[in-house]
Amino acid sequence: MGNVFAASPPPQGVGIPAPPLVSPPPSHSPFPTQQESTDKKDPILAPLPNDEGQNPGSFEDLHKKCKDIFPQIFEGGKLIISKGLSSHFQISHTVSLSTFQTSGYRFGCTYVGQKQLSPSEAYPIIIGDVDASGNLNANIIHAFTERLRSKAVVQIQNNKCVAMQASNDYKGTDYTASLTLGNIDPLNESGIVVSQYLQKVTSNLDLGAELLYQYGQQVPGGEITIMSLAGRLSGESWQASANISPFAGNLHTCYSHKINEQLQIGAELETSLRLGESTATIGYQLEIPNANVTFKGQLDSNWCLGAVMEKKLQPFPFTFALSGYANHVKGQYRFGIGLIVG
Repeated sequence: MGNVFAASPPPQGVGIPAPPLVSPPPSHSPFPTQQESTDKKDPILAPLPNDEGQNPGSFEDLHKKCKDIFPQIFEGGKLIISKGLSSHFQISHTVSLSTFQTSGYRFGCTYVGQKQLSPSEAYPIIIGDVDASGNLNANIIHAFTERLRSKAVVQIQNNKCVAMQASNDYKGTDYTASLTLGNIDPLNESGIVVSQYLQKVTSNLDLGAELLYQYGQQVPGGEITIMSLAGRLSGESWQASANISPFAGNLHTCYSHKINEQLQIGAELETSLRLGESTATIGYQLEIPNANVTFKGQLDSNWCLGAVMEKKLQPFPFTFALSGYANHVKGQYRFGIGLIVG
């Protein structure tokens, strides 16, 4: 499923792919959670029999396994109270205090339908949250068939619809094809179209491509097209992924490795030849099951250090979280404390 950017002005010049439009509001916790292992056990580059094809997942989740290792830094104080009203409906109340991020109260709700495709998949899914000023994020996800899944995203700020996105994923036996439309405005003749394709070549190798097309009066020359190529290689306990935009000069690579059941490490490199900049980040995730504690940390080449600790206060339905961030170059330091009830 493609990601497009609609809340900010379009890219200035060739070579800047659009970042995500809107992230779905969290249904449970914005703090780190334990990542489920999806390691493959087939030999590297082993041929993939036609009758044993597996869907490679969506293009936008290419780097997800590595990204999940890094901590989700937050600042200030945060209190989240969640309550399930039924097996299909849940509500949440979030109060946050911050000097760098948005502060205030947000009410959220999540509805999961009765169409069960697998033990972990049920549709339709409706996720939304709204703050005291009426700013709204809403997501609707539905699987019409086992192969076709659709998603709609709307973001409203200051009584104006600032972002809209509609996408469709078609999951074949060993491939996924996606089409996304973002902020299509026939009156102003502007919008973004993203098409993606990810193919499982062998049991351990996935290859794909993305084509982004943006048009509008704010775009230099009236329109811009960016193509990206991507690949993902998986071993028994590791995964390496990369995507490159040849004409834009952008490179994004990720590597994750599961050391054991408690420890995972990850590394990420983002390079822009057009800007002449590169940023490398390394991170880890450490689980201590006996203490119900999860540690996540990261350090990048700009000397920015971040970490999050999450502690489940059993037998109570409480989760306590601490967050810290330090930019030693700029002398900026941020700390956060959070509590999740439910």
